Amino acid sequence: MTGIDTHSPLHQAAKSQPNAIAISWHKGGVKHQLDYQTLSQSVVAVGEQLLAAGLTRGDRLACIDNNSVELIKLYWACIDQGLLFCPLSPRFPASQINLLIEQYHLKAIWSAEPNKDLLGCEAIAVDFSKLALSKRVDLQAKSIDIHQAANIILTSGSSGNPKAAVHSLSNHIASAEGSRMLISLQSQDRWLLTLPLFHIGGLAIINRCALACATVVLENKTTQISEQVQQDEITHLSLVSTQLVRILNQDPSSLVKVKALLLGGGAISASLISKLKQLRVTSYTSYGMTEMGSQITTGIAKADASSGKLLANRRLKILDSHILVKGETLFLGYLKPYATDRKQIELTLDSDGWFNTKDRGEWNANGDLKILGRSDNMFICGGENVQPEEIEAILKQHPQVEDAILFPQADEEFGNLPAAIIKGKVFAQSELDALVCKHAARFKRPRHYFPWPEMKSNSLKVSRKQVIEEVLKS
Repeated sequence: MTGIDTHSPLHQAAKSQPNAIAISWHKGGVKHQLDYQTLSQSVVAVGEQLLAAGLTRGDRLACIDNNSVELIKLYWACIDQGLLFCPLSPRFPASQINLLIEQYHLKAIWSAEPNKDLLGCEAIAVDFSKLALSKRVDLQAKSIDIHQAANIILTSGSSGNPKAAVHSLSNHIASAEGSRMLISLQSQDRWLLTLPLFHIGGLAIINRCALACATVVLENKTTQISEQVQQDEITHLSLVSTQLVRILNQDPSSLVKVKALLLGGGAISASLISKLKQLRVTSYTSYGMTEMGSQITTGIAKADASSGKLLANRRLKILDSHILVKGETLFLGYLKPYATDRKQIELTLDSDGWFNTKDRGEWNANGDLKILGRSDNMFICGGENVQPEEIEAILKQHPQVEDAILFPQADEEFGNLPAAIIKGKVFAQSELDALVCKHAARFKRPRHYFPWPEMKSNSLKVSRKQVIEEVLKS
């Protein structure tokens, strides 16, 4: 799909494989399914209702819900009508949601019923049960320009405030096509949607499945993930570290029949990779970011914490250990808060068109990317550079350490001294010191260890800033 005058991947799937199952979900103890032809008709009807509500091409629609059939329909309806789909987490407090609406001039809001009390304004009403009168895609669905702005996804904000990243449908198509060259996805496959649609990893699954005429399976919150993987015969699964730990604690054997397990959201500990290898699960680790439409590099999961090789439609170079990227998946830019001028999207590139990821990395001897850490996480201890992610990776080699965060504590003599926050059993300091000093210079060892704090999170991805702030408050 390279032209600008075409139908969306959803309607293309409805035309080529109308009876293929597009979405599967559980409600009230009953399993429901929607084929591509019916989903296509429903999306056309939803799009007509958005226009009737006063939305016009280029308007921004905030959508507040956990993963749902309604949210998927709204995404594709926005694609059809040239609206910018902006999914927001229902975990956000009302004050944050209303600030985002004001900052980014979100013209209209749709919210699932339980979340409507978060709004400071009235939400639009949509009847999702309506279907377009015709089943013929070429009569009902609109032709679209895949290079125009299509959605807004907030970055994780792990090193500061989240930014509003704008993508085109062509970005998502290029991302999905490159991913599929490594991780095969066919029409009979079923990908469990365990990542939220307000996260780029979740939205990427919707696009991948539509392009392959595969099935998106919504997570059943009334059962354990391990049970659903087996009951719904899941073939593809995307997980962050915390979700993987949960499944391995529930029932490791549930993963045995999964064709592809894609791991992301940060470094995966060596002990978890080892467990997957013992189960003979085909698992992949990846390096990706919101600004590049999800995956950038991907490879078979290895204990060396590498992130695989560059996928198609992307370019990557390393300059003085800094990772720069560009290619067909690179986003259009960040939406400027409170912008009223004509240029409301900004994208900072160098003179050759490269985007600075602010990540540090290197290619290892096998040609796989090794992430060294964030440039803005590095600190100086006694005149020496300390990259927190290096020490965190070492600490996570311990089989009972689920996660670790290293951060600087001010010191009169050294300027900063390393301290660590440990998720899992906190051992005697001498035991962890011995592990760190075996693999890194002694001055990099943490001088103090804190237990992981009890805290609520708005994202599956760990916010370093929030965890550190919570520890320092106590």
